[in-house]
Amino acid sequence: MSATISIRLPDELAQQLTMLAEATQRSKSFCAAEAVKRYVAEEAWQLQAIEDGLQDARSGRLIEHAAVADWVASWDTPQEKRPPKCK
Repeated sequence: MSATISIRLPDELAQQLTMLAEATQRSKSFCAAEAVKRYVAEEAWQLQAIEDGLQDARSGRLIEHAAVADWVASWDTPQEKRPPKCK
């Protein structure tokens, strides 16, 4: 089962979609559906990660800013540190 929707695209993006569809020998509808599927999956993942982080914060599972800053400052140095852990 599927649903039909209508969207407005800027001319340049519509042209790129047409070129992609032709290059991949797929329909514009297929390419647009794949793009929406990827977008929805990525946004859902991000929203879930934010909710998980908020739940961790509400539960007191936090890492101090200074510990994170110290770790990030060590990146790409010979003394690169391991990521800090929740206390």
